[in-house]
Amino acid sequence: MKSLFKTKEGKKEILNLYDQKLDELNIEFEYLKIDSSFGETNVIATGKSSNPPIIIIHGSNGCAPIALETYPNLSKNFRVYAIDVLAQPNKSAETRLSMKDDSYGQWINEIIDSLQIENVIMAGFSFGGLVILKTLEFNEDKIKEVYLSAPAYIVNGNPIRALFRIFIPMKMFMRTEKVKYVEKFLSEVFTERDQFAVKYLSKVFLHFKMDFTPLPVINKIKANSIKTPITLFAGENDLLFPGKKMIKRAKKIFKNLKSVKLIENSKHVQNKNQNELIEKIILKNNVLHHDI
Repeated sequence: MKSLFKTKEGKKEILNLYDQKLDELNIEFEYLKIDSSFGETNVIATGKSSNPPIIIIHGSNGCAPIALETYPNLSKNFRVYAIDVLAQPNKSAETRLSMKDDSYGQWINEIIDSLQIENVIMAGFSFGGLVILKTLEFNEDKIKEVYLSAPAYIVNGNPIRALFRIFIPMKMFMRTEKVKYVEKFLSEVFTERDQFAVKYLSKVFLHFKMDFTPLPVINKIKANSIKTPITLFAGENDLLFPGKKMIKRAKKIFKNLKSVKLIENSKHVQNKNQNELIEKIILKNNVLHHDI
């Protein structure tokens, strides 16, 4: 299989940044390498193994250390499993799965079975939300509840606006390597500037074959059949998946929508304070008996 990394040097640069971010977190962790039908999956596990399990899933063109940084306090109450999504610029296999079938759902269920965990909570951002919803569609028996932040797969934004404000700056950077175009891309997508994202995405845009397949949306029948409680966080100013539009559709199609929150002044990627708010809600909803 041809690598999704364009060059060995480019792969090394991206994975060096991955390691740098993980080092910065200053946490105790272990790597778990899990075989699946779709290739080897890299998982970073942290927190006491006796704690209840939570799986966190990063967005597209991301990696597990970014997910761990987004919700740094979960490991106090949970055994956290941060998954490197397949075919993304990280340490998992480069097998590209279809978003049109149930591959993502089958893959995550295989990971859950390999980890031998049950009553799993899942939290995911952006594309990670699609992965989680696909997991619920395929088999939700071992999932206790899920938290979705600005998830893909419920609604899509205006494609023309996204083209001009997000994809053209990305392509201009790939053509010119001028950082101003990465900054322009980030200013549309990120609520607050993120220095690591500038460095990481600059390398990803240049050295990784990204997936530009149009994002599907879940159909009503599949959404209606999901029994797992869903908590949804939507960004008020999210260009990719507009918050108000998302909440409106989610209320119509999900029977078990436990809670929705429109995050004010949030673009697609939440800032630190907004992520803290999400994290606090996850922790508050899952206070352990020995903490009370």
